[in-house]
Amino acid sequence: MVLKAFFPTCCVSVDSGLLVGRWVPEHSSAVVLAVLHFPFIPIQVKQLLAQVRQASQVGVAVLGTWCHCRQEPEESLGRFLEGLGAVFPHEPWLQLRRERGGTFWSCAVTHRQAPAAPRAPGEDQVMLIFYDQRQVLLSQLHPPTVLPDRQAGATPASTGGLAAVFDTVARSELLFRSDRFDEGPVRLSHWQSEGVEASILAELARRASGPVCLLLASLLSLVSAVGACRVFRLWPLSFLGSKLSTCEQLRHRLEHLTLIFSTRKAENSAQLMRKANTVASVLLDVALGLTLLSWLHGRSRIGHLADALVPVADLYCLKIHGLSSLWRLFRGKKWNVLRQRVDSCSYDLDQLFIGTLLFTILLFLLPTTALYYLVFTLLRLLVVAVQGLIHLLVDLINSLPLYSLGLRLCRPYRLAAGVKFRVLQHEAGRPLRLLMQINPLPYSRVMHTYRLPSCGCHPKDSWGALCRKLFFGELIYPWRQRGDKQD
Repeated sequence: MVLKAFFPTCCVSVDSGLLVGRWVPEHSSAVVLAVLHFPFIPIQVKQLLAQVRQASQVGVAVLGTWCHCRQEPEESLGRFLEGLGAVFPHEPWLQLRRERGGTFWSCAVTHRQAPAAPRAPGEDQVMLIFYDQRQVLLSQLHPPTVLPDRQAGATPASTGGLAAVFDTVARSELLFRSDRFDEGPVRLSHWQSEGVEASILAELARRASGPVCLLLASLLSLVSAVGACRVFRLWPLSFLGSKLSTCEQLRHRLEHLTLIFSTRKAENSAQLMRKANTVASVLLDVALGLTLLSWLHGRSRIGHLADALVPVADLYCLKIHGLSSLWRLFRGKKWNVLRQRVDSCSYDLDQLFIGTLLFTILLFLLPTTALYYLVFTLLRLLVVAVQGLIHLLVDLINSLPLYSLGLRLCRPYRLAAGVKFRVLQHEAGRPLRLLMQINPLPYSRVMHTYRLPSCGCHPKDSWGALCRKLFFGELIYPWRQRGDKQD
C-alpha cells in the first residue's frame, strides 16, 4: 500500500515534536497540519485537539513523530518519540525523520494492531508531498469540468483526495490561531507560527461593519417599500419611469446594494465571491459615472443640444402632421379620433380654400425646417449612439467578475483549478518526495463561473419603429429593458 503524507513546507526546519493532522483512510493519506513541540502535558494536548475537532468537525489527532536531527544522531530522542505512541495511540503511526543537513529524509509506518493479513516486507511505501499551507488555506479548489466520456456524477479519485486535503486545511483554521508569542501550555509550528497576521484597521472595520450594514439594510428596505407604492404607478410617474432608463439602472443598483449590505452571512465561498464582485462592480460604476458627469456638465455639452433639438423636432412634427391632415382634406377624408380610423367627409369651399393656403405655406417651409431637423437629428443620433455605448459599458461592468479577475491576476493561487507535482527526490530506499503546486484557474473559467447577471438593457424599438419616429419627428428614448421591445 502506498501512503501519501502531506507535509507543510513551513515545518521542514522546525524542532522535533509530534505530527498533528488528519488521517484520510479513503485515500490512504495523512494531512499534517502542525508540529507539536516539547515540553507539553498530554492531557492539555488532548483537550486542545478535542476543541479543534468540535469547532471544525475535522478528525484532528496526533499522527506520529517528527525528528529533526540538527547535530549528531540523537538516539535517545528517537526512542523517546517512539514511546509517545503509547500516549497518543493512532493507527497507522508515522515516523518522519530529517537527517543532518536536510539532504536525507526517512519515513516509516508502523502498525500497532495486528493486521488481518500478513504484510510483505516493504509493502507500505510512503510518498512525501510538501505543500504551501498558507496558499492551500486561502485557495478555493474548483472541480474539473465534466468530460464527454465521463458522467456528471463521477469524480476521479485524485480529485477527491485533493479536495480532502484542501478541506482539511481550510476547516482547521482554529489550529492556526496560536503562535510562538502565546504563553499557552501547547506550542505549535505552522504557517502562522512567527506571528498571527492581523491589522488594527481591519479589526475595527470588521467590528463596525455589522451595525453599519444593519442600518443601511434597513434604509434600503424602506426605499424598496416606498418604490413599490401604488403612487408611482399612476400616469405621470409611470410614464416618466417608462421613458427614462435611469429608473431601470436605479432599480438594478438597488438590488446590488441590498445584496452588499445584507446582514446574512455568506453560506459558501461562491456567495462570498459574488458579493465581492458586486462591490467591485458598484465602486467602478460609480467612479466612471462621476467622471463622465463631471466631463459632460463641466462645459454644458448636453444642455445646449437638448435645448436646440426639442423645439426643432416639435416644429417638424407639427408640420408633418399638418401636411398629412391637409392632404386628407383634399381627398375628402378625415381622421376619426374616437374610432381611430380614416372616414369620409364633405368640406365646403371656404374650408378647401383655407386648407389650400395652409398646405402651400407648410409645403414651401418644409425644406427649411427639414434641414434644421436633419442636422439636429444627426447630432441626436450621435448622442444616442454614445448613450448606447455607455449602456453597453455599464452592462459589461455589471456582469464582469472584477474581484475574481483581480484575484486571478494578483493572487492566482486563491482560485485553484488543480495541482501539479514536481519531483524533489527519487532515490532507491528513500521515500519519494514531491512538491505540490497550485494550478490557477484559467481566465475563461473565472468568467464562466463568477459572471454576474446583467440588467439586459436593449433598444426599445425595432428598426422599423425607429425610422417611423425619425420621419415623423418624434423624440427617441432608446434604452429600455429587453421585454419592452415594440414594433
